[in-house]
Amino acid sequence: TSAISLCSQSLMLAKAKEEWDQEIVDKQAEKERYLSERVTPLHTSGLSLSQLQDLCRELHEKVEIVDEERYDIEAKCNHNTREIKDLKIKVLDLRGKFKRPPLRRVRVSADAMLRALLGSKHKVSMDLRANLKSVKKEDTEKERPVEVGDWRKNVEAMSGMEGRKKMFDAAKSPTAE
Repeated sequence: TSAISLCSQSLMLAKAKEEWDQEIVDKQAEKERYLSERVTPLHTSGLSLSQLQDLCRELHEKVEIVDEERYDIEAKCNHNTREIKDLKIKVLDLRGKFKRPPLRRVRVSADAMLRALLGSKHKVSMDLRANLKSVKKEDTEKERPVEVGDWRKNVEAMSGMEGRKKMFDAAKSPTAE
C-alpha cells in the first residue's frame, strides 16, 4: 500500500509540474501578445536629427502622462489603505480592548428586581417565601436506635438461613425487635 501511495503521489507531482510549466508558457505568450498589440515598434533608421528629437519629445510627453496617472493611482491607493487602517482601529476601539469576564449568577430578591425594573414606582413588597409551606424533615436517625456492641456476635447471629430470615423480618417492620 505504501508503494502504491508513493507511486500515486509521484504521478500527481509530475502532473502538477507539467500544468505549472504550461501555465508559465501561457502567461509569457499572453504577455508578448499584449505588448505587441499595445506597443508599436520604433523605426529610427533613416530619420534626421530633428525628426529624432521630435520623436523623443513625443515619447517623453507620453511617459509624463503615464507617470502622472501612476502617481494619481498610487495616491488613491495610499489614501484607501490609510482609511482602512483608521476604520480597523475604530472597530477595535468599539469592540473594546478588554476581554469580557464571564457572567456570574447574582442572587437578587424579587423586591430588588422590581426596584431595578420599575425604579421609584415600586411600592409593594413581595415576599415569595411567605407563601411556601413549611415542611419538617423527619429525623430518621432518632427513630433507629444505634446498636453499639461486638460486631462479631452480630455477624454470627446473621449467618445462615436464620440470619437471613431475621433481616427479612426486620425489613418488613423496622420497629420490631
